[in-house]
Amino acid sequence: MPQRVYLDYNATAPIRPEAIAAMVAMMEEGGNPSSIHAAGRAARKRVEDARRSVAALIGADPTRLVFTSGGTEANALALLGSGRPRILYSAIEHDSVRAVHPDAAAIPVTRDGIIDLAALEAMLREDDRPAIVSLMLANNETGIIQPVAAAADIAHRHGALIHCDAIQAAGKIPVDVASLAVDFLSLSAHKIGGPPGVGALYIAAGLDVVAQQRGGGQERRMRGGTENMPGIAGFGAAALASTGGLPALAEWRDALEAGVRALTPDAVILGADRERLPNTSCIALSGMKAETLVMALDLAGIAVSAGSACSSGKVAASHVMIAMQQPDAVSGSAIRISLGWRSTQADIDRFLAAWGDIARRRKSDRAA
Repeated sequence: MPQRVYLDYNATAPIRPEAIAAMVAMMEEGGNPSSIHAAGRAARKRVEDARRSVAALIGADPTRLVFTSGGTEANALALLGSGRPRILYSAIEHDSVRAVHPDAAAIPVTRDGIIDLAALEAMLREDDRPAIVSLMLANNETGIIQPVAAAADIAHRHGALIHCDAIQAAGKIPVDVASLAVDFLSLSAHKIGGPPGVGALYIAAGLDVVAQQRGGGQERRMRGGTENMPGIAGFGAAALASTGGLPALAEWRDALEAGVRALTPDAVILGADRERLPNTSCIALSGMKAETLVMALDLAGIAVSAGSACSSGKVAASHVMIAMQQPDAVSGSAIRISLGWRSTQADIDRFLAAWGDIARRRKSDRAA
């Protein structure tokens, strides 16, 4: 039986061997990083080494990085812990941002999937309450890259803070907190080949957050609870392995999309004419439901997803497609193919062979 092809890296990446090795070493060594004896000091060193590696991935001062239980907690810590009474977020943000507070307001995006900067400025101008703006660096469904630095300039001119969810972008494109001019930036280990259950929040110098999880004085009193030492060690190793990015993926993504167009000329590739992540394709095929495409590819041994995979496995109308004002024929059939560190040219070939089978069945059904 041929090996299955995994093309769902935006949901989670397979754990890198370097991360597994670091986690095993941490578990074998043991120790609590808050203890002052030799075992505690050794554990603290591993945590701080990992902090430096993760911070280097985004060009940050490691003392400004707080480890969390994942990207969702990092987003909540920034948005709720900032103490700003008004939260604004782009309409294509991840659910962990959209659901963070019932009174948060959505900033519209264009049909191209880019935040409407004029709308952001108008929303900040019309209400002078202290605000925080949340804008992802790259969308998890389409891969479209957002103008974070421009949004940060607008936010700061109106006295607002800006938070960036860079969870999908880190390790795939260069990320630099100084260039982005952000006040907060969220990361997650399992998107870059680290373990699930660990993330980080960057907090700019001069700012702090109110801890949302209280207890001990860990993480400079901004996140109580004993650190997930094995997870943090794995995160650091994955960050170090991801520093060079994934340069070959754009070529493979483009070859995949060219093959899709050749087999199904009416296919729609969302964001094809926009700056995108090098690993992500969002493809819609009119007349085919997204769940049907996902299941057909799964039967062919290929894992892809319909929209975001962070909602208990459900397949529903994508809020990203709705925000982009895509017609039902597109939004109802859009699937996401995402490549990663273990992808190969053979994976692309397998996908296109399976897509060709889908195209032939579709043509036959239409002729019947």
